[in-house]
Amino acid sequence: MRADLRAAMKEGRGGDARLIRSLIAAIDNAEAPPARVGSGAAEQHRFLSGSAEVERLSLNADRVRAILMAEIDEREQAAAEMDRLDRPDRADAVRAEARLAAGYLSRS
Repeated sequence: MRADLRAAMKEGRGGDARLIRSLIAAIDNAEAPPARVGSGAAEQHRFLSGSAEVERLSLNADRVRAILMAEIDEREQAAAEMDRLDRPDRADAVRAEARLAAGYLSRS
């Protein structure tokens, strides 16, 4: 995906780049470890001590597929809502995003 993002940016495909960034962000968010119990949002760390370094979670292919499916479902629901609001142009754009995201399912 990151290579596709670079290509979309170089080729000036802003819509594709925005979608790919969104997909990468969803996966990155899922890789974030859960917050530790009792740690505040503003917990202090000594500068350069390494105390703020936390290992990311490793996602298997099934988990990545589930994240991508959730992103696709979200876009399909949004397209249906756009149809309901008589915005076929916007619905088509959101469906195009869902199709592009679906292309990554076979790669995960």
